[in-house]
Amino acid sequence: MAEQNPPFIHETALVEDGAALGDGTKVWMNAQVRSGANVGEGCNIGKNVFVDAGVSIGSRVKIQNNVSVYSGVTIEDEVFVGPSAVFTNDLYPRATNEDWQITPTLVRHGSSIGANATIVCGNTIGRFAMIGSGSVVTRDVRDHELVIGNPARFHAWVDEAGRIVSRDEGQPPG
Repeated sequence: MAEQNPPFIHETALVEDGAALGDGTKVWMNAQVRSGANVGEGCNIGKNVFVDAGVSIGSRVKIQNNVSVYSGVTIEDEVFVGPSAVFTNDLYPRATNEDWQITPTLVRHGSSIGANATIVCGNTIGRFAMIGSGSVVTRDVRDHELVIGNPARFHAWVDEAGRIVSRDEGQPPG
């Protein structure tokens, strides 16, 4: 029988009833995980992180301090999210909007998102892709693509460890 490793929830964190946390997941100071959020095993949810209702986070995901993950975001396994990154969920935000609909975002397995990056909703971040710090993602990012800037643009192809393997945009790795 497998040994259980219950989640750790810091005394100042708020994990609402109806939120699911996998074995070994840690939720640190002043973080909030809303009801209806699903967080996998072995995750690290940093200080002041907000995980909204309806968010799905895979296993072994590291979300550093001050990140906001809003409804409609799916983060697959082994993703890194740097400090103060933001995931939006509304293409046309207004204080009141009767027609408001969540626009989903998908972050694929093994990708890495740098500090202070903004991921505009409706996009997919590919497997093992890298988003440079401070970048604003306004389009899909291909598997193994490194993007930087505002708006985020192609910079290089990277391997699974994040090392640059080519700067030829027409020649993805593999």
